[in-house]
Amino acid sequence: MKKKSVIKKSNGDIAFIIINTLLLTILCVATLYPILNTLAVSFNEAVDTLTGGVRLLPRKWTVKNYETVFNMRNLMTGAKISVLRTVIATVLQTFVTALIAYILSRKEFYFNKQVSLFYVLTMYVSAGTIPTLLLFKDLHLTNTFAVYIIPGMVSAYNMIVIRTFMNGLPNSFVESAQVDGAGHMRIFIKIILPLCKPVLATVALFIAVGQWNSWFDVLIFNAQREDLTTLQYELMKLLSSVSQQAADPNAMKNATSMVTPESVRAAATMVTAFPIVCLYPFLQRYFVSGLTIGGVKE
Repeated sequence: MKKKSVIKKSNGDIAFIIINTLLLTILCVATLYPILNTLAVSFNEAVDTLTGGVRLLPRKWTVKNYETVFNMRNLMTGAKISVLRTVIATVLQTFVTALIAYILSRKEFYFNKQVSLFYVLTMYVSAGTIPTLLLFKDLHLTNTFAVYIIPGMVSAYNMIVIRTFMNGLPNSFVESAQVDGAGHMRIFIKIILPLCKPVLATVALFIAVGQWNSWFDVLIFNAQREDLTTLQYELMKLLSSVSQQAADPNAMKNATSMVTPESVRAAATMVTAFPIVCLYPFLQRYFVSGLTIGGVKE
């Protein structure tokens, strides 16, 4: 029988493993602690939280904070609009951004460098909130659901990430399809998109998180339409009202049933983070490879 060869590790390798393990452990603890602490605060009695000392476990258990969040008047409407805008915007924006990235990745498109530079400039130059509001009014986008979808249809950063990924694909796939008579749209849908699953999943997660957490556009463009409110906007209004109540000198008379901005913020954070936390495991295997490959430049 052949003896199995044992690879001896040098002192440097052992030291590297120990240091690497310690650093990753510290990083893991630093990442998880704020989440676990927020979860503990969300289940802890609000007034007791103000005394401090709540770490990983609630000291006085209560669901009052979550009752306050789930008793919001427009909770179901906000949740429905948030889900709709997240799903629709993620699908449309990912597809349109990938389509533009494909066009700019093709060498036969003569103005790809100029158009790419134009998109990059939009990452650094912005007209501001007031001109944007006036423009959207002229385009009849205010007080409509479309204002959540159309303005952010293309992201320059996401386009660059997808385009860089496409530049790393073998050009022979496209050339073979063109020889068989396939047009660019068919090549894009049948060949390019399936090959870009990792980077598309990564970009889709970026867009979904941004859409799900967005509330400022509701305040600016759709504040008068309660039927177009979002969950995050309603939570923002709830937090503002709780802050005003906490500032009332008479609020401490009902201290036993009182909620505070800190407790409501913790409960709202867990409620809004839950859907994204559930979504991430399904995209995790694409996420790392999509960011790594998509960030490589030729």
